Amino acid sequence: MACLLLFPFLSLHCLVVIASSSSSSSSSSSNQIPKPYVVYMGSSSNVGVAELAHLQLLSSIIPSEESDRISLIHHYKHSFKGFSAMLTEKEASVLSGHEKIVSVFPDPILKLHTTRSWDFLEAEAEAKAPTSTWSSHKYHNISSDVIIGIIDTGIWPESPSFKDRGMSEIPSKWKGVCMDSHDFKKSNCNRKLIGARFYSIPLTSNNHNTTRTTLAGSPRDSVGHGTHTASTAAGAHVANASYFGLARGTARGGSPSSRIASYKACSEDGCSGSAILQAMDDAIADGVDIISISIGMSSLFQSDYLNDPIAIGAFHAEQMGVMVICSAGNDGPDPSTVVNTAPWIFTVGASSIDRDFQSTVLLGNGKTIKGSAISLSNLSSSMTYPIAFGKDIAAKFTPVSEARTCRPGSLDPKKVAGKIIVCVDDDPTVPRKIKKLVAEDADAKGLILIDEDYEKHVPFDSGIFPFSEVGSVAGFQIIHYINSTKNPTATILPTVDVPGYKPAPVVAYFSSRGPGELTENILKPDVTAPGVAILAAIVPKANAGSFPIGKKPAGYAITSGTSMACPHVTGAAAFIRSVHRRWSSSIIKSALMTTATVYDNTGKPLKNNAGSTASPHETGVGEISPLKALNPGLVFETTTKDYLRFLCYFGYSEKNIRSMSKYTNFNCPRNSIDNLISNINYPSISISKLDRHRAAETVKRTVTNVGLQNVTYISRVNAPSGLIVKVLPQKLVFAEGVKRMSFSVSFYGKEAAGGYNFGSVTWSDNRHSVQMMFAVNVQ
Repeated sequence: MACLLLFPFLSLHCLVVIASSSSSSSSSSSNQIPKPYVVYMGSSSNVGVAELAHLQLLSSIIPSEESDRISLIHHYKHSFKGFSAMLTEKEASVLSGHEKIVSVFPDPILKLHTTRSWDFLEAEAEAKAPTSTWSSHKYHNISSDVIIGIIDTGIWPESPSFKDRGMSEIPSKWKGVCMDSHDFKKSNCNRKLIGARFYSIPLTSNNHNTTRTTLAGSPRDSVGHGTHTASTAAGAHVANASYFGLARGTARGGSPSSRIASYKACSEDGCSGSAILQAMDDAIADGVDIISISIGMSSLFQSDYLNDPIAIGAFHAEQMGVMVICSAGNDGPDPSTVVNTAPWIFTVGASSIDRDFQSTVLLGNGKTIKGSAISLSNLSSSMTYPIAFGKDIAAKFTPVSEARTCRPGSLDPKKVAGKIIVCVDDDPTVPRKIKKLVAEDADAKGLILIDEDYEKHVPFDSGIFPFSEVGSVAGFQIIHYINSTKNPTATILPTVDVPGYKPAPVVAYFSSRGPGELTENILKPDVTAPGVAILAAIVPKANAGSFPIGKKPAGYAITSGTSMACPHVTGAAAFIRSVHRRWSSSIIKSALMTTATVYDNTGKPLKNNAGSTASPHETGVGEISPLKALNPGLVFETTTKDYLRFLCYFGYSEKNIRSMSKYTNFNCPRNSIDNLISNINYPSISISKLDRHRAAETVKRTVTNVGLQNVTYISRVNAPSGLIVKVLPQKLVFAEGVKRMSFSVSFYGKEAAGGYNFGSVTWSDNRHSVQMMFAVNVQ
């Protein structure tokens, strides 16, 4: 926790020189306390970067009496150059002006964005193409050479999801290692889990004495997050998997025969940015094809791209042909909360699947109320208990407003004991977990939570404690029953899972929304994928009260977050790469984006948690359809030079951009302004400002034909009333030998409604539909 206290939500802006004589003594003293910094020095040449050169650089700025600080926490040398070290603010400022240094920023602490889901994605594809199922697909099990690097909290190698039965020998391109430790042996790796690394991070105590600590000294996962994400992306088939009977079925990842390499850069307290950079540098050199990162900065304090460790590492990964897929964050539903928004990152939001978890409340008057929970309650319909509203069992001198919400210390334990209690969840400062503990500690028999925003929540896992969450209408019925009955009683039944739930998918309440804070000229998130109540492997933990008496700890659990959505896209990308081995990262990304669906399982447009039609700022271009993405027809190839031009348009210096790139003679376009970002060859369009008084705003795109030759594609525009959208040419004819063609899209906003207007341009050849979503802000 000391790390989190030291670096809470860092903005990571470029350092400035601190005034000396005018500063207070306490401020001056604080500025001279050494803290971990990342020093980024751009692209690395083929020649290994000497650690000695970095040490010499440190020795030139660190006083000789503090020579013990002349050491590197991390050393980046494969795809990019740099290091992390303990520096004072003044020393960091001096380094930031060095000719060969691109950026210097405080080492941030990033946060974790914490079976049936793959069947749901397959079912959606089957509904549109019944002859093409994932499990029986002719390309099934071809992906044995695809390697996925998971940067997270480590891995639990004993999980059945990581067994290597039937897998071929490890690909010769793999150059990584399986690190040994006190609780993790090299033999824990196999032909499925082919690599495992762990990293040290700097931890700072309250007295400012910073020490370098190795995360648990092992690649082993003690949290469960990394195990869950790895098994979601590439877990093997595991029959009869469940969470104590819930969500029972065959657990599998999106690409079950892909290999997994685990990079432990996180703990429960978060993830060191410098360790994530080291892990990305290692993963690229180790030979991974895809890097999956369910981690990100706080949306409140986002840093620019050259001060963001994930953006930096992902840029160099993309240059080396390694795809990087990241979660969008869990700070929704507010706008502009999406993180990991660099265009070279595939950014993933979260949605629900067609499965619900219901915990039924039976009232003494025979009324049945369906609630939501993941509760392993041992109560039954024959076991009823007195039921009471929180405000009626308040502790002495406690305001009714606190007791009705079950704030800690607000309830009288003597009045609570033996009862099922009812509380209102309208205080965001007290999470459900705390309310459950309040009830449990007071010896309640169960807890019913009334939530006015019932639809926003994901099912809460209450362990064996009886729990159910209901909406305001059902809550009113319960309270009315309590108030109108002399001796009201109730019981809470164990959770059952309900398959075939509709509508689905629905954008998750917590999923971070666009537009991007750094630039609105790239549409983010890119796509959505299943991220609500996902069953996958975890670390078996014997925590009292978390599982039924007489049962063993679960090896699988149901978890929600964009952390769970990210590895779904990772698995889908690995599946596609296993079939189309020559496709680049941007082709795979484009294929998944232009074939995404914008409809739910009722055939209606995707909705958000509030029941309204979801916008591309919530869904991106839509929900992934991996089978359709195998044959997209046309793709948008976004090249490294597109990304370099993006950096020019964003405002970075040509010198820094060259130092990052393999194109050392690269020149920025003469006219490099922010609104030109909309012109990079991205699979979607976003325009941050369309002046209704101007003639038009025009963007250009180039598509590559990866389907049949001698085909003609015709454009179709779907635009809101008042926004005029013109595509030129309206027809693309791919004659023999023609692989690429360009077109322009012009937007006229004179009669359009103010604010963002959403729509799409779709190219069709009667076999393929290549959909490009747009978001245009009319002012």
